[in-house]
Amino acid sequence: MARRKKVIAKLSRRMRLKLFVLFSGITIGMCGLIGRLMYIEYTSGDKYEKKVLSLQSYDSVTLPFQRGDIVDTNGTVLATSVAVYNVILDCSVMTSDEKYIEPTISALVECFPDLSRGDLEDYAKNKNDSRYIVLEKKLSYDTVQPFIELQNKRDEDEKLLHPNIKGVWFETEYQRIYPFGNLASSVIGFTSAGNVGTTGLENYYDSVLNGVNGREYGYLNADSDFEKTVIAAKDGNKLVCSLDANIQSIVEENIKKFDKTYTNNYETRGGFKNCAVVVMNPNNGEILAMADYPSFDLNNPRDLSGLYSQQQLEEMTDDETMDVLNQLWQNYCVTATYEPGSVQKPFTVCCGLETGTITEDMTFNCDGKEIFAGSPIRCVNRSGHGLETVEKSLMDSCNDALMQMSYRIGAENFLEYQSIFGFGPKTGIDLPGEANTTALMYTLDKIRAVDLATNSFGQNYNCTMIQMISAFSSLVNGGTYYQPHVVRKITDAKGNTISTIDATAVKQTISESTCETIKRY
Repeated sequence: MARRKKVIAKLSRRMRLKLFVLFSGITIGMCGLIGRLMYIEYTSGDKYEKKVLSLQSYDSVTLPFQRGDIVDTNGTVLATSVAVYNVILDCSVMTSDEKYIEPTISALVECFPDLSRGDLEDYAKNKNDSRYIVLEKKLSYDTVQPFIELQNKRDEDEKLLHPNIKGVWFETEYQRIYPFGNLASSVIGFTSAGNVGTTGLENYYDSVLNGVNGREYGYLNADSDFEKTVIAAKDGNKLVCSLDANIQSIVEENIKKFDKTYTNNYETRGGFKNCAVVVMNPNNGEILAMADYPSFDLNNPRDLSGLYSQQQLEEMTDDETMDVLNQLWQNYCVTATYEPGSVQKPFTVCCGLETGTITEDMTFNCDGKEIFAGSPIRCVNRSGHGLETVEKSLMDSCNDALMQMSYRIGAENFLEYQSIFGFGPKTGIDLPGEANTTALMYTLDKIRAVDLATNSFGQNYNCTMIQMISAFSSLVNGGTYYQPHVVRKITDAKGNTISTIDATAVKQTISESTCETIKRY
């Protein structure tokens, strides 16, 4: 019995020794393997990483942002962006297996009739390494849907019916459209390729309307088995304008009616050389409508067929065509200067009342003209209005009475109030290309008596329409000069308000009492 126990103990020691040796060997082998792997990683890691990646293909797709909408004060969409699709052929995928070529070409020709089978077969033969061939551009969702449905069509067992259609994908981009065509065209403006705002609000608020592209990327193995990383696109912000599409439409309809009525009346031409209208809320500087004529189609801003015959267009040089387009795209109310004429007269009267150089009980005798250096400057009534009060001189729009007022007011007071009313510097309206008319205004050392006289009724100096309406609004709102603006609010793509453009009171031009007097006049 004792001997048997000794044998068992001896066998047990031998077994433990064998297990220890085996475990030690495995441990040493594992340590060696780990050491070897660390050595390979340290000395040749980049080399083997490249070999692994060479067996994979990198997939990266740009996810385009959607440019923000422009809407009027009532939410009517004036400019928006809609998704369109480019048909892209990855020839390297289509030709990676002979069995993919014919089904893919047949599907493309069937769903996109404008594509040529011969061209596609040529791509397969001569451009089999190309990964990005644009077959069609800017197609609508409905146009590309038949191909997508064909590609994804399955039988009752959920197996693809056309599994060999390979290498075709659709690149999404956004196309800018303007639902109302030429409505407020010079104010809204348009974009060029790449979401670049070219004119109008599209240009002024370009960085606000534009967003940031996103990206979808990752590595694909032979089974396309991987998880993509997606950085979502950030869409652009929306502009909420003070423009009212209803008022804008009424303005534009009446401009066209006026032109039609007076075309070929006194001259063989349109009813006017330039015509523009601006409507402002005098109590906050918001632009309710702004139009000039002729306008242009924002969806096709380079189309001149409505203004010129085909022969005329063919005879134009490229430079001449570009000059015509640049003129057409200008916003006359902001970029052009003009002699304001009789709309200046209330400003002259206010200047006199504010400085005390004119009083309400004064009268002026209009004989139809004032003489300067032997030459007459005439009133609209060549025979004269006779005795004019301050109020009646405005009612009759009497040039003679206004010239006589200018003598009393004096050049220094007159020029000071031109500056107070904002004539000269830019108003700062949120539209591009605003003209500065400072160089077109007289200075005290250069103005003559005849210049002062003609300036008093709005001739012999230039301003812009936006300068004039901003100043005129202050005459009827209590004397407050508001900075004009077109955009009321900026929101993000989800409708959350980012910023609000409140009324900005710049200065006081006249007293409330003078304002009440001029309104009564």
